[in-house]
Amino acid sequence: MTSLTVSGRVAQVLSSYVSDIFGVMGNGNVYFLDAAEKLGLRFSPVRHEGAAIAAADAYYRTSGRLAAGTTTYGPGYTNALTALAEAVQAQIPVVLVTGDAPTSGARPWDVDQAAIAAGLGAATFTVTRDAAGAVTRQAVEYALTRRTAVVLAIPYDLAALEAADEELPAPSAPQVTHDGGTDLGEVARLLAGAKRPLILAGRGAHLAGAGPELRELADRLGALTAGTALALNLLKGEGYLGVAGGFGTDTPAGLMGEADVVLVAGASLSPFTMRFGHLLGPDSILIQIDTAVEPTNPRVDVFVQADAKVAASRLLSLLDGEGVVKGWRAEASRRLASGSGQDAGSTETADGRLDPRALATALDSVLPERRTVVQDGGHFIGWAPMYWNIPRPHDLVMVGTAFQSIGLGLASAVGAARAVEDDRTLVLASGDGGFLMGLSDLESLIAAARSAVVVIYNDAAYGAEIHQYGSQGLTEKPMLIPEVDFSGIARALGAESAVIRSLGDLSALQDWIDAGAKGTFVADCRITSSVRAPWLSEWMKASQAAKAAVAG
Repeated sequence: MTSLTVSGRVAQVLSSYVSDIFGVMGNGNVYFLDAAEKLGLRFSPVRHEGAAIAAADAYYRTSGRLAAGTTTYGPGYTNALTALAEAVQAQIPVVLVTGDAPTSGARPWDVDQAAIAAGLGAATFTVTRDAAGAVTRQAVEYALTRRTAVVLAIPYDLAALEAADEELPAPSAPQVTHDGGTDLGEVARLLAGAKRPLILAGRGAHLAGAGPELRELADRLGALTAGTALALNLLKGEGYLGVAGGFGTDTPAGLMGEADVVLVAGASLSPFTMRFGHLLGPDSILIQIDTAVEPTNPRVDVFVQADAKVAASRLLSLLDGEGVVKGWRAEASRRLASGSGQDAGSTETADGRLDPRALATALDSVLPERRTVVQDGGHFIGWAPMYWNIPRPHDLVMVGTAFQSIGLGLASAVGAARAVEDDRTLVLASGDGGFLMGLSDLESLIAAARSAVVVIYNDAAYGAEIHQYGSQGLTEKPMLIPEVDFSGIARALGAESAVIRSLGDLSALQDWIDAGAKGTFVADCRITSSVRAPWLSEWMKASQAAKAAVAG
């Protein structure tokens, strides 16, 4: 190998895995960024370190390709921690390249970064002069094989020193072979005997590429299908019920509750997906196939640790020749034909602001069909999955939901904008509270996006808190936000924009789309806080029931 600095060796090995880096330059990573630039890696600057990992996270969720975030040591590193925690909890492989204390010892301003990362569940790999390349590869392979975030630390005094020569073999793609062994025989017997089978896919099934096999398995059985929000439309076809959980509607949920055998592939079965225990009937048999080491919900009756794609392929072989269940799909089609169950909302509200349901419906008809949707966290989070056409599972990116964070939407949009195909429009849905948290990276998005629409559900409040706590009589003063002119801010930063006070005002967005949808358009939508999302009503009802049970 040619002579390289420690930072150069890190960048060289990393370039075998990534093409994109997001972050903020500082003392601790300036040599790394210089080396990355010389190697041709694309660096997308963000304006707050908190966006570095969120952007890399969203890039992976959108494209399936690894990306890296980078910060300096100390405050740059600690600014990135919320997004790092989200990536760990959401099982997203991502690499944070950061500066760290010198090998000679911590300086007065240094903190124990490895201990902080460990507290979040992230492993830290610290490079040395002798093994900068080997440690970098170890960190990346750890992230990819365990589907998690890692920290790759470059001590400050080593960053510009010459690295030792290393002979590193070419990286090999990980092979997935585990199919669940003989456990799948029992699963096949249960499915073969089902009268009302249901297959529910999660993000793990999407990441494993198991969609075609699970869809074929459903057709083989005559099963109904559904997906979590992060596997939306993965199993779309005859018998598809849509999204399971809080973003779903009553008629499909009722059909899911009647299933006698439910095969869950690559879904963690969170309380939200399970409708807080009410999604499935009490007598249904629940089978979970997942790469986790044990069942992720106590409701699981049969658990198989396996890759979803390999396991589904094996089940197809085991069920070869089995007959299709008669009548189950026909019954579902008849009941679904009565209507979607979605509330279309109203054109009039008591405070004169927009009903978010009516707004979401109107936006679906205006926004380009080829769209990738990114969401921040907040009360509004259900409107897009419920009312918008989202073509593919990776066209819905929700960074923050695993850690229940808001404020990562703009950062996520930067990463997704770098990952989407050239003919797709990125659509960011955000609340006003989360948007203000990440406001500095509106400039980053404008710089990164070829075509982006930002929809701000602006209710001048932290909406979830208004509904959860204001409804209980708690003071609303800390829950309110002054009416912010996001349209004016967007224009100042170089975007086109409009304040949307009526559905007719969406004509400004339509004109921008008709003109080619180039650049970024910010729609500052003034919505009412009087409409409570169905998912939040379920959440509140479950919370109240849990409190009552404890009190009783």
